[in-house]
Amino acid sequence: MAVRLLLVAVLHLASTAALAQPAGRAPRRQPAIPDGVKIVADLEYVAGGHQRQKLDLYLPEKSTGPLPVILWVHGGGWRAGDKAASPAAFLAAKGFVVASMNYRLSQHAVFPAQIHDCKAAVRWLRANAAKYGLDAPRIGAWGSSAGGHLVSLLATTNGLKELEGDEGNLDQPSDVQAVVDWFGPTDLLTVGAKDTRSNLLGGDAQSIPEKARRASPMTYVSAKACPTLIMHGDADKTVPISQSETFAKALKAAGADATLVVVPGAGHGVGQFKSPEQLQPVEQFFVKHLQHHEPNTPATEVPR
Repeated sequence: MAVRLLLVAVLHLASTAALAQPAGRAPRRQPAIPDGVKIVADLEYVAGGHQRQKLDLYLPEKSTGPLPVILWVHGGGWRAGDKAASPAAFLAAKGFVVASMNYRLSQHAVFPAQIHDCKAAVRWLRANAAKYGLDAPRIGAWGSSAGGHLVSLLATTNGLKELEGDEGNLDQPSDVQAVVDWFGPTDLLTVGAKDTRSNLLGGDAQSIPEKARRASPMTYVSAKACPTLIMHGDADKTVPISQSETFAKALKAAGADATLVVVPGAGHGVGQFKSPEQLQPVEQFFVKHLQHHEPNTPATEVPR
């Protein structure tokens, strides 16, 4: 009897813990926060919006005036992933503010909801720049896989009203000034992972080619695209490296600033891109395109 009661108690505790987690979502990982950096979590970038329309800010405890911002957009096939434990967090100790965002997944809404959310997050950052010590004219974006796709859309659709959406701080621009795309698909008519694309688009890409084109960064390539650093492994079996090669070539041909870095032997996934050798060019790129220095600016405390 005692053993049975103990088993019942254990099962009750396990079921209670499971209920505490949102359905279909893994337990939240604790983000790695660099020394001298604090996190302000779960800020709504659309007031009263979807539960996924939130972001975390990684803020230096002290800063020398407004700092440029890097928006991290996670991967996960547009149907999974979370803003926690952002690999971009280390840049908050390098003279940037890092914003790590969630967005509506394909089971919540199909495209263009995801890019609408990214643009709403950028507008929120500008609207709240004074409060958090952000340099509103200098916002970059960095994403991997599905997040790479979304930041590439940000890079190529600056000023394009049809993908702006209608939620949150519409008086602010959603333009970004620099983008790092890690192995994101750029042409949804030709990339693999058919089922994942279908989830995003709400149907098979070949059956709805116009929507697939509308969701593809390649569609919007022009000289207006912001500077873009593209990194892709040559052993990627999920998103072929040809997606990035074609995208980089098209950007350059249009007169945009684009750089492709091939990572030898790397497959698909952030884990293979976290070495200092892969993170250094990302930091250098954002320093080049976003940072500026104003000497003799006193250090200021950022809001807690």
